[in-house]
This record gives sequence, structure tokens and C-alpha cells, in this order.
Amino acid sequence: MSSVTAGATIGARLDRLPVSAFHRKVFGLVAVGMFFEGFDIYIAASVLGAAYKSGFSTLAQNGLFISMTFVGMTLGAFLTGFLGDRYGRRRTYQLNLIVFGAASIASAFAPNMETLIVLRFLMGLGLGAETVVGYSIVTEFFPPKVRGRWSGLIATTVTCGLPASALMAWLLVPTFGWRVMFILGGVGALIAWLLRRGLPESPRWLEAVGRQAEAEALVSDIERHAAMGGALPAPDLSARPVAPGRAADLLRAPLLSRLIVGCVSLMVVNTLIYGFVTWLPTIFIGQGQTIASSTAFALLMAVGGPIGSALGAVSADLFGRKRTIITAAAVAILLSAAFPLSQDIILTAAIGFLLTIPIYVLVAALFAVYIPELFPTELRLRGVGISNAAGRSASIVVPLLIAPILAQHGVAGVLTLMGVALVLLIVVVAWLGIEPERKSIEAVAPAPA
Repeated sequence: MSSVTAGATIGARLDRLPVSAFHRKVFGLVAVGMFFEGFDIYIAASVLGAAYKSGFSTLAQNGLFISMTFVGMTLGAFLTGFLGDRYGRRRTYQLNLIVFGAASIASAFAPNMETLIVLRFLMGLGLGAETVVGYSIVTEFFPPKVRGRWSGLIATTVTCGLPASALMAWLLVPTFGWRVMFILGGVGALIAWLLRRGLPESPRWLEAVGRQAEAEALVSDIERHAAMGGALPAPDLSARPVAPGRAADLLRAPLLSRLIVGCVSLMVVNTLIYGFVTWLPTIFIGQGQTIASSTAFALLMAVGGPIGSALGAVSADLFGRKRTIITAAAVAILLSAAFPLSQDIILTAAIGFLLTIPIYVLVAALFAVYIPELFPTELRLRGVGISNAAGRSASIVVPLLIAPILAQHGVAGVLTLMGVALVLLIVVVAWLGIEPERKSIEAVAPAPA
């Protein structure tokens, strides 16, 4: 190791590396678990309809099943933030997968709906944790020039879980029943758990908790993979080292304003998903469509999820985080205004498809890229966890508001709520948000003095 490298921080040494096979391995290990997280979040649509039709559940129990999913995810996101900063990313990540996978497989053998609801809460704990840790790990490993792209591609992997879940349900549930969906999700999670035993701990976290020798050994190994016998760029010797942080620091400048941005942003995104996207079949039925056609239209628009996430991944690096977020929100406002005005069902479906694209641009740009960059390494998971918990709380409350709004004011009322939420997002990000594009996360998110 050269004297230049010896004087550099762990973060500076990671930031100057080209993307190598090591980075792609980390990406793959995170992506496989995140895919099954997306698969399982959307599993409710296929499972609950079949369970109700067979007499296993009632409509009230189905509603409680959905609520417990989001209660578990809210609590899981919050707790994981503190556990991940205290015990490490890798250990926490493995714990959430084993909880989710075991509960999912047990759900396939649930003797009654009450047991299934309890198991769904446990699954929610694991699902909430997955989002917090997964995106943060990618943020801490990948260099600034491509960090947004690779983080956003993880979000694309998650959104691919929706069409995958719908397709597997269409193929398997009529023949094997709804329980097979839990087996698929659980086995997938346990396979991801086995694969992730090869996932390294974050060197930035190791440095933050004083395990310098382990951080040094890991980064030296990554450097050997990245160099491939050649010379590496010199690291930035001015970069600050990370150190243990206190949760109270999140309530002081400069982190308080960033915590507000994180909480508000994710509450808005969850309002868009659970106040509009998941209600699309109901909206189409209300416009006179059959169940089959409404489901087909909704599935078509769901394809906008991966497209939007991929665009968000590319745009975050190409145009900057704030510009991507504000532009996508503005486009969504325009399309949400046009959606209820259309009188032709094909045109309405086309507008709806276009509307899902900027919504999922926001999902990738906020969940995957922007929010994890707002907080320093020593407080990252706590900041991300609190922001995700706030966002998940919206997913609990918003569905309860949509039904009466839809009944009294129709689709226009729902889209008005979306428009107001998007305006709030634009104001908060433009006013309080920072621009982390192509910067070291240590430079973007310094700890309070």
C-alpha cells in the first residue's frame, strides 16, 4: 500500500475505485433479496382474493391482513435503523431475511386467517428492514459517479416484483391455491439468505465503529479486485473519517432539515402508490369496466413501474437528484390533472400508464438514491429508518382516506390529493433539499459539529 493510500480515509479509497466484479457481486446479492421483497409486497392482491373466494378469510380479515403488513413494515424500518447502525449492515440484513423467509413459509401452512395475519406482521418486519438496509449498502459501496445509477437499478429490481408476482399468481394459484405464493416468496428469501453469507460488511461502518483493521483489510481486498494489476487513481486526502454518532444529532442542524426531507418525501411517494396505483382496478371498475378488463389495464400500467425506476436510476446521475425529483413530480402533476378528464377508456389507460412512470421515477430517485445519501455513515440507517417509518405510516393511513374520497368526489378527488402531495414534495425538496450528485457521501452528509 502506498503512502498516499495509507493517509486516506476508507470512504475516499472506495470512492476513487472503478466498478469491478466485486461491486457487481454486492449489487447482485442485494438485488436478489430486494426482488423478493417487491414480490411479497404485491402478493396480497392474488392471495387475498383466492383466500376470500375459498372461504378462508372475510373481507374484514383481508383488510386487517393488509394493515398488519404495513404496521410490520413501519416498525421494521424504524427498528432496523437503530440495529443496523449499532450491530452492522450485514448482520441486520441477514436477520431480516430469515425473519421474512421463515414467516412466509409458515404462512403457507397457516391453519386459519388469524394465524396468517400474525405471520404477515412478522413478514412485514422483515420487509420494512430490507428496504432500509439494502439501499444503504449500495450507497456505501459504490463510487459517487455511478452511485445513483446502481442504487436506482436496485429499485428497478424491486418494482419487477409486481409483474412477477402477478404472473406467478396467474399461472399457479388456479391450480395449486394461494398458499403456493407464500412458499415461492419464502424459499426465494431463504435462498437469498444463503447467498448473502458472502456479502461483506460495509467498510465505512467498520471505520465508524472503530474496527479500523477490519475495514483496512476489506478495502485492500476490494482495491486488488478493482486494480486488476494496474494503477488506481489517488484518493482524496481531505476526506473526513467517520466516527460514532448519536441519534440526537438527527434533531440538530444540518441533519434535521434532511430528516424532514426524508420523512415528507417518502410519505408523499407512499401516498402516490397506495392512494392511486393500488386503487387502479377499483377506479376502472367505477368507470364501468369489468373485473377482467380493469385488472388487465392495471397490470399494463404496472409495467410503468420498472420503466420509471430505470429512468430514475439513469436520470439521478445524468441530471442530478433534485432536478430529477422535481421534474418527475411536475410531470406527475400534469398527468394527474389529465387523467380524470379523459372520456375514452383507452386514452385513460394510456394516461395512467404514463402517470405510473414519473411516480416510479420518484420511487427510485427517493427510496433508492436520494434519502440514503442525506445522512452520514454513522447515522445513515437511523435517518433512513425513521424516514421509511414515516413513509410507511402514510401507507397505513392513506388507503383509509381514499375510499371516502373516491365515493364523494370520484377520481378527480383522488387525483387532487395526489397533486397536493406532489406540490408539497416539490416545495420541500427545492427548499430544504441538498444536491449530492457525484459527491462523496462523507462530503454530502457531514455529521453535526
